[in-house]
Amino acid sequence: MDKEVWEFKISDLITVPNIITYIRFILILPFAYYFLKGNYMYAAVCIIISGLSDCFDGFAARKLNQVTSLGKVLDPIADKFTLFVVVICMVIYIPAVLPVLVTLLLKDVLMLLGGADLVKKGLTPPSANWYGKLGTIVFYFSICVIVFLKAVFQYENFALDFTLLSVTALTMFFALYQYGKIYFQMIKDYNNKEKIVSDNKNK
Repeated sequence: MDKEVWEFKISDLITVPNIITYIRFILILPFAYYFLKGNYMYAAVCIIISGLSDCFDGFAARKLNQVTSLGKVLDPIADKFTLFVVVICMVIYIPAVLPVLVTLLLKDVLMLLGGADLVKKGLTPPSANWYGKLGTIVFYFSICVIVFLKAVFQYENFALDFTLLSVTALTMFFALYQYGKIYFQMIKDYNNKEKIVSDNKNK
């Protein structure tokens, strides 16, 4: 696997997909506000828009030829922040699902640390793949179902909530496993190239 060097340009700040990602950051605050105020309908609208924009920014980046190193970093960070806030809100709403939600948070913390390590080495973290997007889609679907049932029908079912969040955790850990393989391969290639450079300097 070739080394993909981190490269930042000022022009990357105002690309269409990155602007969409900024919107996802902004939506985190109104979601938390409406959710904690018990206005679940507006909270559901915020999370639905966030989920749709998450699916659309990658498509826009490829379609408009605006795939950037900054976007590759911002996109997962937006996912992590959204997940973190939703996890806190869901624990307040359903304290019993704390173990499941902690596993989701742990997965994303590990991915953030791995991405930060790659950037520190001058490597660009891998773009989102289908398994990463699958985990995100299942996550948004589960949260929307739980919030929608509460908002529209005042319906609460712990077994349903636990099942949805457990399936979400499984899909996300599958994504973590796949990204982990890519991460360790990139680190292996990086170390091999560094060793070759070091050996050449010592000759």
